[in-house]
Amino acid sequence: MEATGYIDHFARQHLPSQDQWPVLLLENNKDVAYAPRLNAATELLQRQIDQGMGDHIALQWLENNQEKQITYTQLEQLSNQIAHVFVDDMGLVSGNRILLRGPNNLMMAASWLAALKVGLVTVPTMPLLRSVELKTILDKAEIQAAVCDERLSTELQHCLDPEHEHHSAFLQKILCFNSSDANSLDEKRRAKPTHFTPCDSAADDVCLIAFTSGTTGKPKGCVHFHRDILIMCDTFAKHILQLTPQDKVCGTPPLAFTFGLGGLLCFPLRVGASSVLAESLTPKLLLEYVDRFGISMTFTAPTFYRQMAALVPQFSLASLKKTVSAGEALPQATRELWKQATGIEMIDGIGGTEMIHVYVSSPPEHVKAGAIGKVVPGFQAQVVDDELNPVPNGTVGRLAIRGPTGCRYLNDARQQEFVQQGWNLPGDTFVMDDEGYFFYQARNDDMIISSGYNIAGPEVEDCLLKHPAVAECGVVGVPDELRGQILKAFIIVRDGYMPSDTLIKELQDFVKQTAAPYKYPRAIEFVDKLPRTETGKLQRFVLRKMASA
Repeated sequence: MEATGYIDHFARQHLPSQDQWPVLLLENNKDVAYAPRLNAATELLQRQIDQGMGDHIALQWLENNQEKQITYTQLEQLSNQIAHVFVDDMGLVSGNRILLRGPNNLMMAASWLAALKVGLVTVPTMPLLRSVELKTILDKAEIQAAVCDERLSTELQHCLDPEHEHHSAFLQKILCFNSSDANSLDEKRRAKPTHFTPCDSAADDVCLIAFTSGTTGKPKGCVHFHRDILIMCDTFAKHILQLTPQDKVCGTPPLAFTFGLGGLLCFPLRVGASSVLAESLTPKLLLEYVDRFGISMTFTAPTFYRQMAALVPQFSLASLKKTVSAGEALPQATRELWKQATGIEMIDGIGGTEMIHVYVSSPPEHVKAGAIGKVVPGFQAQVVDDELNPVPNGTVGRLAIRGPTGCRYLNDARQQEFVQQGWNLPGDTFVMDDEGYFFYQARNDDMIISSGYNIAGPEVEDCLLKHPAVAECGVVGVPDELRGQILKAFIIVRDGYMPSDTLIKELQDFVKQTAAPYKYPRAIEFVDKLPRTETGKLQRFVLRKMASA
């Protein structure tokens, strides 16, 4: 590793030992040939200013229904002022961890960039997390300081309170933003200089600990370096999304989720494009933003696209050129529905917090029906058996991936589960065809074995979504004495349809006629909503608990 530029060495000291790291493909790839010393915030902001794009709009948003904007030069100056507050007022030094808590807005974005300039290790967190979850993160990463949107401060304040059950012994100070209080970050930064000398960080100094959503147990802290921020921009975004300075992006994923941090902040900043930030979006509101701001690229989950498809006729969408889906598997039925509604071929992708962003995808002109895509340039992927031997094309197996980024958990024994023999094992089941396209089957633990047949829940969901009565659905395996497991579907019906025994039989027959008959759900339950994470992922483990109950 390069000599660190940090004073506090906690993050480096709690990385896995080098023999537990995945192979990193950094050699002989000009896309990721970075200098040994770099600061990601400098690369995202100052570089564009140096190239004459200082007056380009970096971020836009609505405030009291008024359109607001900030240029690259203004964002550079704002983040410099915030950096001074972190150092001068909060007493933070490079290598300290800082928790960031807020929705997608200007101060959340500027605070993250400022923290990178100082050399802080940023820990962005989902807005909906409660004090019990925040305490877990604060304690795991030994976080001393936090900045938080005033409207979300209550749960975090509990962690500062010695009398509260979720008090963290590490957290010492909280500074709020989007507040008019004299002690707020907003007010403190006003008196600060607009110039700040960034930390002389190494390319492999830690700048981000992204915590997984924790849906399968205790969240894991995924450690990423300054160079990793640039790698996600210079691989997936460069080769698949192909953003230009003329692009304007918008979407739903939180900046605390690497899908959102990349798509809504880093990707556009890397090329001098602009991003429209919104704290809360509905399907209709996202389409309104497309027309109002002239959005050319959207980022959201498959469920949102499915809901937007029905609303498309109400809008022009003349500016919209590309739409990106990630966060969970994109059903082929949703891809087709969206293309019928808009004429746009969806860009699908699978990635993960451990790898920082997307590693399998294809640009619209190279999409293949039913496939997520091919491996992103700079990465390598194969489908393997339980012993990590590659399986023949067309055979179901586990996905193994490696590239210029890779999994490094913060002080976590689960590192040895995710990384084996130099490969990252995300826990997904795939099939690869002879052309190198990858077809998603399921999460490894979502494969359902019924009467000896391996059945992927997402495949049955895709089938059900093609029926006009189905708005959303989730399929899981339920224990059964005779068959080992049977399939149970939880279904939200569309307006105009009523749950009934007749509809259950109609849906079961529909699956039998559309897919192999043994894949039909023997049990169907109609529900008003499905359990999802804050990033839109279906929580199948909750459905399994519901099914068992």
